[in-house]
Amino acid sequence: MSTATNTEPTTATSTVAGTAAATATAPNSVLRVAPAAPVAAAAYFGASLAFHADVSDVASALAAGGDPGFVVLDSRSTESWDQGHVPGAIHLPTALIPAQAEQLLDKSVPVVTYCWGPGCNGATRAALALAQLGFQVKEMLGGFEYWAREGFAFETWKGGERRAPDPLTAPLDADDCGC
Repeated sequence: MSTATNTEPTTATSTVAGTAAATATAPNSVLRVAPAAPVAAAAYFGASLAFHADVSDVASALAAGGDPGFVVLDSRSTESWDQGHVPGAIHLPTALIPAQAEQLLDKSVPVVTYCWGPGCNGATRAALALAQLGFQVKEMLGGFEYWAREGFAFETWKGGERRAPDPLTAPLDADDCGC
């Protein structure tokens, strides 16, 4: 936590989707850039949900049984796949997507990509490659790291595993976080 304070007045201006919002003097660094107008924020966050899914939602849809209406794609290396992957996921490393995606995937079925975790943009690169080929695609936020940290079962080259949920990422005494 920083104890430094900025005593100089700051004028904040934010331009989002052609609208400008300004504050005379920002009281702190959070408001140094003014929040977007509500209509712009709704457009942005709505678009974000069209591009992303979180691990809890993916796990819930897969656990419900039947066809979830999407396939999960692990875009990591074979070594990473062997270390652990989402049960039922298709393994297709990003570099192989241009050559193999159309043989392995159906363009009418949305694809949810994942890689290691929030510090890795491999799922983003995989999603881009799939979108460029004409696939409907979302990225699973948190990747394999958060799948395991939230306590969902996963498969390794040795068999199935499951870890206790990390209390910083998942509720311990509830089925969902209530988000």
